[in-house]
Amino acid sequence: MTARAADRARYDRATAHLDAPLALVDLDAFDANADDLVRRAGGKPIRVASKSVRCRTLLERVLAKDGFAGIMSFTLAESLWLARSGFEDILLAYPSADRSAFAELAADPKLAAAVTVMVDDVSQLDLIDGARGEGREVIRVCLELDTSLKLLGGRLRVGALRSPLHSPAQVADVARAVSRRPGFRLVGIMAYEGHIAGVGDAVAGRPFRSRAIRLMQATARRELAERRAAVVRAVRAVVPDLEYVNGGGTGSVQHTAAEDAVTEIAAGSGLYVPRLFDNYTSFSGRPAALFAQPVVRRPGVGIVTVLGGGYPASGAAGPDRLPVPYLPEGLRYDPQEGPGEVQTPLLGSPADDLLIGDKVWFRHAKAGELCERFDVLHLVEGDAVTATVPTYRGEGLTFL
Repeated sequence: MTARAADRARYDRATAHLDAPLALVDLDAFDANADDLVRRAGGKPIRVASKSVRCRTLLERVLAKDGFAGIMSFTLAESLWLARSGFEDILLAYPSADRSAFAELAADPKLAAAVTVMVDDVSQLDLIDGARGEGREVIRVCLELDTSLKLLGGRLRVGALRSPLHSPAQVADVARAVSRRPGFRLVGIMAYEGHIAGVGDAVAGRPFRSRAIRLMQATARRELAERRAAVVRAVRAVVPDLEYVNGGGTGSVQHTAAEDAVTEIAAGSGLYVPRLFDNYTSFSGRPAALFAQPVVRRPGVGIVTVLGGGYPASGAAGPDRLPVPYLPEGLRYDPQEGPGEVQTPLLGSPADDLLIGDKVWFRHAKAGELCERFDVLHLVEGDAVTATVPTYRGEGLTFL
């Protein structure tokens, strides 16, 4: 029996009393992935990305481990909810225009002490000031550095379209604006190198593309390390008591941690290890989060149909944004239909061994987005479900 077949047997036994659709997290794999992230971080603390987890119980579990400290959140409303739930040191990774949430933040000393907001434009400070109302708490601020690699005099850009702050001088200018402005305190710098951390460098069947990606990433790492160090020097000249410099992502943990200028690493997807991490040479993890759909039809030889399953991931549309049938091994989508909202036909010889009501296990393309589809996660240890816990959705919360 292969390791994957053994996992399927475990998951089927653990959930035999449960009807699909359902989602589970294998805690042995989750903990092993957490340990691997800590090892790769080389002693620097990891700030866990809540967007990639979306379950309070699992956030608490990973933050209880040595090597993890703080949360990187994805909306201001989520940040306030987490702070009220007892989490501390919450860095909002994206700018917000949520005026009502800013009013709450500025009016509550506990929230203002726990939450740091992201800024890359002085006009964002204007929006916050306009939303304060009677609140006069000091707002903690982090500046985001654009990490994109610019070549050919800026005519070619590699990397996400995020912050407009690219050079040390640009970041230092905004740092001065924050430090001079009453009601704000600059505490950190963040730089997420998605073109390094979020792009696999071993694309199946594409050796030349894979080689080009590795060359691009090596060039980008060198350029960013030099520029990030210069940015930190420039900002520390303005704000000497800067608390942290955050960088990285699951796919670049060890590289980013090697930079002296970086004080902490961000990671989250590596806890669940969705399918997008199958194409990396720098690390390998154990798939920890899966979902099951029930077989409801057998249209013919080598074909079964499962209920639902069409859960595409965000990003540029393409096959890599689709979940993949994982267990039993050897199933594939019908190219004419793909995964559907209410039914998904699956092809392959393993289909002939599946009965009506059997479970087919899938991996999502991304990590936390799976939790937008399910109210609860069944936590599996060995071959038993040891707990069933709510996702954000299960707590009645959908922040985006």
